Amino acid sequence: MYSKKTLKKKLIILFLVLIMVPFSIALQGYYLFPGSLMLLEGQEYTYKIDMATPIPIDAQVNKSGVLSFNGEIIEDTHRLALNSPLVIEPQALGDFIIDLKLFGVIPFRSVNVSVLPKMSVIPCGNTVGVKLYTDGMLVIGTSEIQGADGRSYTPWKDASIYEGDYIETVNNIKIKDAQHLIYLVAASKGRTLDLGIRRKGKLLNTTITPIKASQDYQYKLGLWVRDSTAGIGTLTFYDPDTRYFGALGHGITDIDTGELLTVGNGNILSSSILSVRKGVKGSPGELKGIFTHYDASIGEIKKNSECGIFGKLSKDAQHKYLNEPIPIALRSQVREGRAYILSNVKGEKIEQYEIEVQKVMRQNDESSKGMIIKITDPRLINITGGIVQGMSGSPIIQDELIIGAVTHVFINDPTRGYGIFIDWMLKNAGELANEK
Repeated sequence: MYSKKTLKKKLIILFLVLIMVPFSIALQGYYLFPGSLMLLEGQEYTYKIDMATPIPIDAQVNKSGVLSFNGEIIEDTHRLALNSPLVIEPQALGDFIIDLKLFGVIPFRSVNVSVLPKMSVIPCGNTVGVKLYTDGMLVIGTSEIQGADGRSYTPWKDASIYEGDYIETVNNIKIKDAQHLIYLVAASKGRTLDLGIRRKGKLLNTTITPIKASQDYQYKLGLWVRDSTAGIGTLTFYDPDTRYFGALGHGITDIDTGELLTVGNGNILSSSILSVRKGVKGSPGELKGIFTHYDASIGEIKKNSECGIFGKLSKDAQHKYLNEPIPIALRSQVREGRAYILSNVKGEKIEQYEIEVQKVMRQNDESSKGMIIKITDPRLINITGGIVQGMSGSPIIQDELIIGAVTHVFINDPTRGYGIFIDWMLKNAGELANEK
């Protein structure tokens, strides 16, 4: 016979076990099931589940007849077999919600499902010149001003202006570029200015008083600003129906602040590769090129995001690239194994190079690092050493589907790097198209 004290302890332990086991299963299931799924009409999505548990989990869809699980069209609720793959096939286009519940009662995860029509885009692979003008003046640094009276001033400190802020207006006048800001400050003759600034997406107002500098007797704010950037990158795709394009596969950030640049306006231009600095361990390489027609835009940049730059291709530029669109692959269709990229590392010629997809990450949120790839083509390794700056955006094609784009190189192994899933880029391009 157990004593009352021992029996009490055992009952407490039993109670904790009864509580913790379902909690542990719910936690495991929360991370096992994605928070969002993108599916294409007419295509199956196989989801591998490996949860050996006797506790039942039910999946309930908020609309009947829109999805099928393992060949069964779901009208209301479906009991999941957790020790075998789950095959999901969409039956209708649209956005739906799958609610997962322990014992059919306790909710622990909601999965947002977007079913899209089948899509095809034209893969590109050519390098382009990128000219990007910021929406406002980006503050990249601050400094003291030696005033004409011999004293030191920091007017930006009193105005609470910091690196990474964007100055958008002066006395309610929209700033065009850095020269325009200099003109407005000079015209103040030392009078206090009202500034409209944007910090991490929020609009703020402040005041600042320019100081006459002892060095040249010009009025200054003690701020270093930037209004544009330029470089070489690779065009990933464009939609032949809308002419919307995606490039780079990662966002353009300021070299000094590390902040993602906001787009005022920008253009992509034709470019030609003149030489290559090969990548070696510890030192990434680079494509060195020129803008072949500096004033002739082939597309307008409208958006700069973590997933690349996006905009609309000009009509005259369409004939430059492959005329046949190919289907896209969703994240769920990407697999480890052989693939190839389209890239332009010599002159203006686009060529096909073999790679290997070594690892595919499971992602619920946008990221430019969705897969690990390795360059295996000896021709490309001989020319570039692997992945180099300027190749970002090179489309990745597997099983004759466009699955993503090259984004980053591993510093210690230039033959390896990251790629982004194409559906993240298409999502951004689609949002841009919807805005218009």
